[in-house]
Amino acid sequence: MNILFALLVAFVSFPAFAQEKPPPAGFEAAIFAGGCFWCMEPPFDVLPGVVSTTSGYTAGRTKNPNYHDVSAGITGHTEAVRIVYDPKKVSYEKLLDVFWHNIDPTVRDRQFCDSGTQYRSGIYYLSPQQKALAETSRAQLEKTKPFKAAIVTEIQPASDFWAAEDYHQDYYKKNPVRYKVYRTGCGRDSRLEELWGKK
Repeated sequence: MNILFALLVAFVSFPAFAQEKPPPAGFEAAIFAGGCFWCMEPPFDVLPGVVSTTSGYTAGRTKNPNYHDVSAGITGHTEAVRIVYDPKKVSYEKLLDVFWHNIDPTVRDRQFCDSGTQYRSGIYYLSPQQKALAETSRAQLEKTKPFKAAIVTEIQPASDFWAAEDYHQDYYKKNPVRYKVYRTGCGRDSRLEELWGKK
């Protein structure tokens, strides 16, 4: 999101805030990183059973990160989304399936036009069950993938998740034209089609 983002929106560097509260009773959370967090909210928002998606930063070294520092690659964080969902309506396995089909799992420290560790892809599990399901899904994908390259997406225990600045939340809804320009210019959909075929 680096160069294109700078051309599309004004620079803001207010600190993010922690998103550490557990989900309400009866709901669960999942954390995924797939490059630009703007682009990772929409595929989950349309799933029945998903209550909310929050763009943010995780798997880094510092507290209270802001977009300027994260995008510069100096905090160790990666852009991510935190999903709150109703497990009675949508399973973690389904979330994993949606995740895989919306990223390029074959590249390290990069997603589409954005490069750097802050754009690495990852699954950040919140329980032993999520870990097992994530590892099973990756193993299964290695057997059935429609591409030859190896899968390098990391699977790690979740650490602090810091919700990104307000202007990043639901960016695709608030700024649909700018979002479309960014997504198209970044080549995300064309690469996803190369990897996974047409939807």
